Amino acid sequence: MKITVDEVKCCGAGQCVLIAPEVFDQRDDDGIVILLDAEPPEEQHAAVRESAGVCPAAAIHLGENT
Repeated sequence: MKITVDEVKCCGAGQCVLIAPEVFDQRDDDGIVILLDAEPPEEQHAAVRESAGVCPAAAIHLGENT
């Protein structure tokens, strides 16, 4: 799994951080997403998919490793 985030679209809701804190964080000044691990281990994939699914701004994009 390869993750990318669109910081411009991010609204800072923080759901991704609550669901997958090993993969996502937020900037202190404005709450915008910080991607901690663009290629997380398989055991975190379900949480990452959930995070992408609940993101109100659709700022998390999932792809396959190439």
